[in-house]
Amino acid sequence: MLITGGVPGETAAAQPVPAIRVLLAHPETWVRASLRALLEQHADISVIGQAADGQQAVELARSGRPDVVLIDTRLTGLDPLEATRQILAQAPTGATRILVIGPEEWEEQLFGVLRAGASGLLAGDTDPAELVRGVRVLARGEALLSPGATRRLIEEFAAVPDPQRRTPAELEELTAREREVLTLVALGLGNNAIAGRLVVAHATVRTHITRTMCKLRAHDRAKLVAIAYESGLVQPRRARVAAATIPGPALPTAAA
Repeated sequence: MLITGGVPGETAAAQPVPAIRVLLAHPETWVRASLRALLEQHADISVIGQAADGQQAVELARSGRPDVVLIDTRLTGLDPLEATRQILAQAPTGATRILVIGPEEWEEQLFGVLRAGASGLLAGDTDPAELVRGVRVLARGEALLSPGATRRLIEEFAAVPDPQRRTPAELEELTAREREVLTLVALGLGNNAIAGRLVVAHATVRTHITRTMCKLRAHDRAKLVAIAYESGLVQPRRARVAAATIPGPALPTAAA
């Protein structure tokens, strides 16, 4: 029996889990209202603010410290890419995650938003339940990319390198095993698959990934994937072959 306050027999009350703090950034009032109604049906999610443009999103994120910011690709004022950069620049590392929502034809810009630090990408016609799941996934510090998005990401990095492309020298701080784990993450393997491939414990894989993220200042697995391609650690041709054969989510939850 747990005892609190020095009084025998007094059972400790369970501490309530704080709700996920969400900021909505969308140019249309009715859409923001619909999103708020959808999210706040769930006790573990609280909408702390609504922004009509990019600049307002940055200001509300500064004052409200949301866990997750939903940014629509049609955001005006500051565009989604710049809004993402500014929101993450003013937030403590890992404290705020960006989930970008937009149509498939906006795909080319989506990879720029990933480079800017977004942790998730969802199509505008995403099922409501998937949107709620996406908020929870990002709040746990994980990334939200489908296998199809990973394959498109590979093609994007192959065809349009970042002007500020990372060099292999930036990976020198990693150990040989951390480089190996980074490569497997970029090829789309989940933690269980990596553990099986390297014949190590699941917890060991998580430790390697955490240390790699710290050394490379990457806030989630999506950024690790980008770094692996940008640095040349993973070659697009090899990754295309691997991605085509990987079943299930390409960037699974950390518990996977």
